[in-house]
Amino acid sequence: MPNLFSYGTLQKEQVQLETFGRILSGEKDILIGYQLKMLEIKDPEVLRKSNQKYHPILEFSGDSAHEVEGVLFEVSDEEILQADKYEVDDYKRIETVFKSGKKGFIYVGK
Repeated sequence: MPNLFSYGTLQKEQVQLETFGRILSGEKDILIGYQLKMLEIKDPEVLRKSNQKYHPILEFSGDSAHEVEGVLFEVSDEEILQADKYEVDDYKRIETVFKSGKKGFIYVGK
């Protein structure tokens, strides 16, 4: 099963229920070399699900002192595609390695 790293609204149970139809299970992990910025969300469906106008977005810094804490969730291949639909066009999905040594997908700015 693939891993999906959440550093923002995908950690909310309501967003998980509406996006995946279930509560996800995962473990805390850390992403190194990235920092968070904020992105204004305009998609009405994403705004409704998250109830947040601004969402965090990852930006690569390459600086090992920059760390982003989040949760690495186990998801199915189908759920990865559902997450792609939830994230607005300003995000793209890439795979990376976390502080734990595990691999997983993250959403970063385009």
